[in-house]
Formats: sequence, structure tokens, C-alpha cells
Amino acid sequence: MKANGKQDPIELGRFIVADPGICHGKPTYKGTRIMVWQVLDELAHGMSSNEIVKAWGGRVSADAVAETIQLARRSFLNEKGRLRDKPGRRRLQRA
Repeated sequence: MKANGKQDPIELGRFIVADPGICHGKPTYKGTRIMVWQVLDELAHGMSSNEIVKAWGGRVSADAVAETIQLARRSFLNEKGRLRDKPGRRRLQRA
């Protein structure tokens, strides 16, 4: 915690940070107010890394997009593990 009572930013990777004072603490790319969910949404709609870099005028690099995918993957795997451990949860049947 900073001396003025504000929380320090949390570094989630080389390019991604969650700062309580920026965008309500949502993960953003360092030095920008571009939120990670925006890039994830663009990826989900089929944009390539190069298209995203171009769309954001280079403020989000291809390496930052790759890090976004890795962090989303890690988050999904962590959440999937939590879901699997809950008693009474139905499992999908494989065909």
C-alpha cells in the first residue's frame, strides 16, 4: 500500500496490470486505459493479433496479445479446476 493509502498496482504479467486507480481496477495494458477484456472480445470475434495491434495503433503489442491469451488460459484452467471439485456438480457425458 502506498503512503497516501491507495493500493499499489498488481502486475499480472509483463504487459498487464490491475491498478485500483485506473478503470476501477480492471486489468489494463501498462501505460494505457485499454482493458484486457476489450482485446479478448476482439480475439473472440476472430481478429488476429496483427489486426488488434493495428486497431489500437500499436499501443497493444503482439506480445501483449499473446500474454492476454496465456493469462486467460491460466484463468480458465484455474476456474475449471474449482468447478470440478464441487460436490454434486453434474458432469457432461461424452458421446
